[in-house]
Amino acid sequence: MIRLLFVTPTKDSFAGLTSPFERNDEVELFWAQSGGKALDMVVDTPVDLVVTDEFLGDMTGLELAERMLSVNPMINCAAVSKLSSKEFHEASEGLGLLAQLPAVPDKEQAEELLQRLIDIKRRVADV
Repeated sequence: MIRLLFVTPTKDSFAGLTSPFERNDEVELFWAQSGGKALDMVVDTPVDLVVTDEFLGDMTGLELAERMLSVNPMINCAAVSKLSSKEFHEASEGLGLLAQLPAVPDKEQAEELLQRLIDIKRRVADV
């Protein structure tokens, strides 16, 4: 089972991204409306991937990714960001982010994320 946590103040912004996961019996979805709630959730609920919106009300998605490292450095994260790829790389360096997502992520990004996550889990299992 793959467990995904989506962090966004408005679920509608991730509708295109989550629709393929909702139809997959091997994926379990969790939701948090703020960075603080997400941090509280991952303490008690193990997840394989956190997908964060750019702005969460109480912090940015990149700030959440940084704080996730202190809770569990093995949690994979992906973040929505309107920064250029170069600016995003500089802003997120050292956070171990799996992907930068566009403002309105869609099915294509969902499939890419899922494949990357499956590849990572397979490599870890082989070790």
